[in-house]
Amino acid sequence: MKKKLQILGTGCAKCQKLTAQTEAAAQAVGLDYELEKVTDINAIMGFGVMMTPALAVDGEVKITGKVPSIEEIKAMLL
Repeated sequence: MKKKLQILGTGCAKCQKLTAQTEAAAQAVGLDYELEKVTDINAIMGFGVMMTPALAVDGEVKITGKVPSIEEIKAMLL
């Protein structure tokens, strides 16, 4: 089953890094995934996120306000 990965952020450098790290982690664990960038501030706030970037997996926010390592992201995906 495909996992839905969402990067919540306005497109800043940290958001772009989180996107790259998340894709690398998903590919490293062989995950079947769909990646969506959520840039609308109201949609981001709808997740209850006040600090970006944030990562949501299947609609559940896993981390906010920082870019975790690829290893940390892998653990969130499994």
